[in-house]
Amino acid sequence: MNYILWIVIAIVILLILYVVISYNQLVKLNNETKEGFATMDVYLKKRWDLIPNIVEVVKGYAKHEKDTLKEVVEIRNSVKSYDKLSDEQKIKTNEEIAGGITKLMALAEAYPDLKANENFLSLQQSLSGIEDEIAQSRKYYNAVVRNYNNKVEMIPSNIVAKMLGYKTKAMFEATEAERANVKVKM
Repeated sequence: MNYILWIVIAIVILLILYVVISYNQLVKLNNETKEGFATMDVYLKKRWDLIPNIVEVVKGYAKHEKDTLKEVVEIRNSVKSYDKLSDEQKIKTNEEIAGGITKLMALAEAYPDLKANENFLSLQQSLSGIEDEIAQSRKYYNAVVRNYNNKVEMIPSNIVAKMLGYKTKAMFEATEAERANVKVKM
């Protein structure tokens, strides 16, 4: 009888240890996803702040291309405060903005004077650098989200995750607009 009691106590201790270890791993992975999103968010915000400058420079050259400019401005202005958006809203809004920026840059290709403008070149270089940083931070974010989601979904850690309310997180994916070739019509 005493032998069985020790086995039960050992099993209970092992289960408690497993729950504690799984919880700590979930917390760590969750914090990594938050860090990954925060890093990406810094670059998304930089791009967000750069858009009005690019639009103003392009406006001077492409006055009859109002629809493209209007679309980019409307997307950006549709949000009162970027900082107050949820992570999911930031992802969705920035996916829309990426499509608009792609159209804007393709539009600029059609205007040789604009392509040679120093202000535009400087803004385009800044945007290009920011886009590279966004791409890198997306990779990092998606990698930590993958690890986190694996922990949340895989047996037996999914039991602990479910008990503690941990849910999977969305990855940052390219939209159809980002995948498509941009066509400029003159």
